[in-house]
Amino acid sequence: MTLLCVPITVHDFAQAIDDATLAKRAGADLVEFRIDEVFSGSGDALEERLALDLCANSPLPCIITCRSAAEGGGYDGPEMDRVSLYERLGTASGAGEVPPRYLDFELASYVASENIRQKINLAVDHPAQLRDLRTSLILSMHDFKGRPTDLTRRLLVAREQEAPRVIKVAYLARSLRDNLELLDLVTESDRPMIALGMGEFGLLSRVLAFKFGAFLTFAALRPAQTTAPGQPTLAEMLDLYRVRSITARTRVFGVVGMPVGHSMSPLVHNAGFARAGFDGVYLPLPIAEGFESLKATLGELIDHPRLDFSGCSVTIPHKENLVRLARESGWALDELSQTTGAANTVTVERDAQGRAARVRVSNTDIPAAVGVLEECLGALAGLEIAIVGAGGVARGIALGCARAGAHVTVYNRTRERAEALARDLTPHAGAGSVRAEGLEMLKASRARALVNATPAGMASGPAAQESALPEHGLASKEVLVFDTVYNPIRTPTLARAEALGYATADGVGMFVRQAAMQFEGWTGASAPIAEFDRLVRARLAPKASGGG
Repeated sequence: MTLLCVPITVHDFAQAIDDATLAKRAGADLVEFRIDEVFSGSGDALEERLALDLCANSPLPCIITCRSAAEGGGYDGPEMDRVSLYERLGTASGAGEVPPRYLDFELASYVASENIRQKINLAVDHPAQLRDLRTSLILSMHDFKGRPTDLTRRLLVAREQEAPRVIKVAYLARSLRDNLELLDLVTESDRPMIALGMGEFGLLSRVLAFKFGAFLTFAALRPAQTTAPGQPTLAEMLDLYRVRSITARTRVFGVVGMPVGHSMSPLVHNAGFARAGFDGVYLPLPIAEGFESLKATLGELIDHPRLDFSGCSVTIPHKENLVRLARESGWALDELSQTTGAANTVTVERDAQGRAARVRVSNTDIPAAVGVLEECLGALAGLEIAIVGAGGVARGIALGCARAGAHVTVYNRTRERAEALARDLTPHAGAGSVRAEGLEMLKASRARALVNATPAGMASGPAAQESALPEHGLASKEVLVFDTVYNPIRTPTLARAEALGYATADGVGMFVRQAAMQFEGWTGASAPIAEFDRLVRARLAPKASGGG
């Protein structure tokens, strides 16, 4: 069983024990006491006593790590003083003394000399320890710059050593594909292994450690107490990703884009899987901008023999890249994606042997947006709809509304872009129509609904303070203003619409509708759409500030 370990950087004994107690209550299996910030190697007996007391008072089995500065830690004192401390800890047998369950020591230091190896081996092979407790050695290697060029050689050297019970590899992941190598190392190892990708691309290896049978994975007690870049919190691992329910048979899904770290999709889909009793986990899957990045990475995820990658949501900047990839790869592409040149959903159907038998690409954004408008306005046939923007989002909504019989006008700062969009969509508009205007003409619109299909108002975006609605509104007096931006929920566009007395529809409705359609396509179960809506609104609700 893969273990959940909470790393604790030690500065104060009482605080470290309190944190270890909190980690136990929160569901951790063991803790790692990182003592390299307090151990100086100066021969101070109090430093040794602190390490011994941590072991004796820890409420969970513990790892003691005094990480060298050469591998990202805080210890830069004499090497033999660190080795002597480990020897003392591993052979602890005095009154009230308990040895640590594990000692973590770097491979590079371990193989540096025979003397070091003998002392470390003694620490983990002491025959007469209290209550037959034995300390095991974790032999580790770290690289905070990227995958070591000599990783294969290092692993061969590590596997030649008899004393280590566990081998650990951690390096900065440069892409999702690095995770697949790390997970394969776990599967192929001759003994228990920890293999982790650090940084924003490494989360896959941390969560799927449970699927591939890694010895342990790390999770911080608090967001500010991570000991490696990209380390998730214990609450995220247990509550968001539900790692205790992950097995070798768990199917893998995610959201592809860049950036995706703040996406609401993992929140809703993982909650939906839990509600439906579906054996799946949904993760952020950052893929760098560019068609070749998407092609290479998505191809490896789909083809990996043990990953069980079964589908993904696709967001900026890859919606158009996805359609191109589907055409090149011969994947099934739905008509909306074909017509608009953009898609947001991948579904992978696998045969009895787990191989990808069929890949389907579809667009759930368009029916989701039309569904929001129809819920607010009823049938769209014959209605005037104004859409601000001429990008992929505008293109899809314009097509959906026109096919529902609406007369759509696309407004854009660059009128030529809007005209090109209208020309492209007119042959596919069905009973409706699509025309173009410059953005300066928006205030004269008598449309029944205005749709913001631009990033105006998006949190942390370049246009976070902008409104897509003219200062004095439209010529129409009865207007529904629908903003496709959902973070924040109340955008500048919606705030202005409310001030003008217009009806509004926020972007959460569209988001949960498109997610619900994805969920139902992947699982075959009905989506808990009301729960999706509640979760997103609760997460995005402004935090109340305390008075003073």
